[in-house]
Amino acid sequence: MLTCCDNSSLVADRLRDQARRQNTTITCFYFDSEARRKLSAVDILGSLLKQMISELEVVPREISKGQREQRNAIYGDEPQLVNIVQMLQLITSSQPTFLCIDGLDECGGVQLARVLESLKKIVERSPGTRVFVTGRPPIGAEIEEHLPGRVVSVSADPRKDDIITYIRARLAEDKTQGAMDQFLETEILENTLGNISTM
Repeated sequence: MLTCCDNSSLVADRLRDQARRQNTTITCFYFDSEARRKLSAVDILGSLLKQMISELEVVPREISKGQREQRNAIYGDEPQLVNIVQMLQLITSSQPTFLCIDGLDECGGVQLARVLESLKKIVERSPGTRVFVTGRPPIGAEIEEHLPGRVVSVSADPRKDDIITYIRARLAEDKTQGAMDQFLETEILENTLGNISTM
């Protein structure tokens, strides 16, 4: 189990490159901090499950049956978390798997606890499964509480020099005549650097 504050898309890309050479499944969920509604554990783990199923050449009979049962649920009830976890356990127990969740700190309260408990059940049943989670530092304690002894935490703080170099390079690409001057560039840099700790 790994939690850190780095860009998980880089990690996912690297894992996908390695997975091409091995029989490994990579699934990712990216939180949108501006989503209009809060996502539930069912939404998050259901998304990971859909990705896994779409990669399978042959869908196991138990999963097909579970999907049919969910589709036939009365009044269109959403899938039950327990069923999603069972299907994830079934798939992950048969092959090495990486589950990547970016920005888990955007998931609050009860739903966060449900996601972490579900991940714990999946990892316990599937020792070949690895979970990569990114989030702001406060989430680390909650992850450790739900997955004691299974967490490796890495802090990744943004380097101001790298950010300044990146912003200046992007501003230099602007071809609009007269839109950028030294004053505006300085203001952009100061405002951006002042907000780094909240990113």
